[in-house]
Amino acid sequence: MLKTERLILRRFEESDAENVFEYAKDPDVGPIAGWPPHKSVSESLDVIRNVFSAAECYAVCLKEDGKAIGAIELKLNGHTDMTDRDDECELGYWLGRPFWGQGIMPEAAREMLRHAFEDLGMQKVWCGYYDGNTKSKRVQEKCGFRYQWTTENVDVPLMHEKRTGHVNLMTKDSWLWSRLYEAAKSVQNERKISEYVEAGGAAAAILSASGRIYTGVCVDTCSSLGICAERNAIFNMLTNGEQEIRKVLAVMPDGKNGAPCGACRELMVQLMPETYRDIEIMLDHESEQVITLGELTPNWWIG
Repeated sequence: MLKTERLILRRFEESDAENVFEYAKDPDVGPIAGWPPHKSVSESLDVIRNVFSAAECYAVCLKEDGKAIGAIELKLNGHTDMTDRDDECELGYWLGRPFWGQGIMPEAAREMLRHAFEDLGMQKVWCGYYDGNTKSKRVQEKCGFRYQWTTENVDVPLMHEKRTGHVNLMTKDSWLWSRLYEAAKSVQNERKISEYVEAGGAAAAILSASGRIYTGVCVDTCSSLGICAERNAIFNMLTNGEQEIRKVLAVMPDGKNGAPCGACRELMVQLMPETYRDIEIMLDHESEQVITLGELTPNWWIG
């Protein structure tokens, strides 16, 4: 069982058949995703037994009542035509129409991505949609999937037709950077503390060797007492007993990314003199432009 703020993702049960039929019979739900509307509760029960029984298929349920309102699945190797690798899978999903437009599916999909990368050891998660399925496209965009290719005349066997299909991809590395960006944005809050101090205009997040994310914000003063967001995040990491940095991302007031200043680079070099060159720094999250600290600081004054 997986949980989010509003949802429970659990295994399907035969008792879910009536709820599944209630939403799967809607002609606006299945056909756009490539399968015909369910015609009866018994058909929905058969789907639960033979399709929704897959290893990583979950009923999407609201915490308030635990009733199935949709489905979400990580289709593992052997059950998807998007990959033949054991460390890659395909994400598929559908949701009952009464629950559209509430951010439910992006919330469920983000948890499934976490599960895929953290619990199942996946390196890539593929996801696709047919031309015209703008809602599915939007879910993938919200979750950070990157466009890969479009294929014409794709067979849709359950609908006995051909369509245009679009394929997107999320790598574990992209997922980690997205988590860092979201973490930094969550603490960014530009405000005036006093007549002499402002804080939060820039924010940073760092990924430690343990996989934990630490955040910090900049503090600007009228003297030299201020500090950059990156160093604040690093000090947060040190306070919590860690000292190895893997990735660094800073968000400027305009939402764009920036490279750390000389003082921040110097701190990281002194902190990890033997391995600092491997630290990755995000220069532009939108285009996934990454540089290493070794490239930013090729020569150290001590070396």
